[in-house]
Amino acid sequence: MFRRQDRVLVGVSGGKDSLSLWQGLVSLGYQADGIFIDLGIEDFSLPSRRVSENFAEKIGRPLHVISMKKELGFTIPDLKNRTQKYCSLCGSVKRYFLNHLARKLGYQVLVTGHNLDDEASSLLGNVINWHLKYLARKYPVLPEGNGFVRKAKPLCRFTAFEIREYAKRKGIEYLEDRCPLSPEATRLVYAEVMDQLEEKMPGTKLRFYLDYLRKAYPIFHEKVEDFMEKPLTVCEICGEPAVSSPCFVCRLKEEFKA
Repeated sequence: MFRRQDRVLVGVSGGKDSLSLWQGLVSLGYQADGIFIDLGIEDFSLPSRRVSENFAEKIGRPLHVISMKKELGFTIPDLKNRTQKYCSLCGSVKRYFLNHLARKLGYQVLVTGHNLDDEASSLLGNVINWHLKYLARKYPVLPEGNGFVRKAKPLCRFTAFEIREYAKRKGIEYLEDRCPLSPEATRLVYAEVMDQLEEKMPGTKLRFYLDYLRKAYPIFHEKVEDFMEKPLTVCEICGEPAVSSPCFVCRLKEEFKA
């Protein structure tokens, strides 16, 4: 996924997964710093930020904080008032800032705390809806290129239960609350289905995910260029890779200015 000497940027949310990943990498001697994106969600973003800042101080590593309101002029609740697709837009905005800062500050790899539960439920959603472009890129490590830094998910084979136990044993204080805007997210439906399958047939999540990586991913990935709706370009305003120019973030920024 990455080398010992690489500068690693960890996407931090204040939850058990990202903080456990950060703690694990630092304890193994990696040069791992954190990045927290303040989405401006009332009664959630501020506690998440405080937990993340306290943890960064505890392990003695820098935490970069990005304010969505300051950078773009709007927050996720502002998006919610304008569109029903605010959950998917939230994910896109976070990915934009993670890549943007990693490139700007010279990090070689960006890592996130996605666990097996996340990956299995996401895979189920992509298969049910046949999102081919996502299936062709759904892999625990994506190489750098075309304006993107290398991305990796080191916890992809560990369950939420295992990570929770790790955090408990290491004395990691994390925010247990889920985003108050997430109950409407479709991913939770797929997560519930996978939990039911796992309960009736233990090992389903790991088998489903690993068999996809071994058997199906190579087939989909071979056709990745065919599945892309548009070839990638570069945003004329911010310089980030995008499917059109200006990119969706710069377009949103202009819409909220109007």
